Amino acid sequence: MAQPSQPESHERRRFSRVDLDLLGRFMCEDFQEYPCRVENMSPGGIAVATPVQPREGERIIFYVDHIGRLEGNVARAYPGGFAVDLVNSERKREKLAAQLTWFANRGELDLPEDRRHQRLMPKDPRVEIVLDDGRRYTVKIIDLSLSGAAVQCTVRPALNSRVALGAMQGRVVRHLEDGFAIEFAAVQTEDALQRLFG
Repeated sequence: MAQPSQPESHERRRFSRVDLDLLGRFMCEDFQEYPCRVENMSPGGIAVATPVQPREGERIIFYVDHIGRLEGNVARAYPGGFAVDLVNSERKREKLAAQLTWFANRGELDLPEDRRHQRLMPKDPRVEIVLDDGRRYTVKIIDLSLSGAAVQCTVRPALNSRVALGAMQGRVVRHLEDGFAIEFAAVQTEDALQRLFG
């Protein structure tokens, strides 16, 4: 894979980092997964706290709560963690910048935790879901927010298995009495959810 060019490296340094405290996990090139805590992030880089130290240049895939999937190469390792230069498309970089802006302004706006996941009610609560083995079911949305959904369904996919709710990718995070809860791969905008489920 081609190495990032110097202009891209210069561009990455333009982004200001946002201090965060988000849990996540990461996968190394040997497919081993480990937990981590995100300390700070910009659209061009991420620093995490973890006792695991991958080698410099190693390709890392992250799954970060409320952010979703990220990937990049280890820029440096240090005692208690490491930093990664993210490899993003322009669209993904813009979306990440918007998410980080929200996190950066959350304190100033005094947004409580539950307001971040403001509940929405779709006009038509019935939607098709596709499990990771390709099976399809029509489910009823009983709760919908910017970060996930709870659905009424006769099947219960395995925890952490991937599902597609309409056009939204996510994973099963909880079993409910009559269904299950899904965490979206990334926090969505209200407009995006209205377009999909409105």
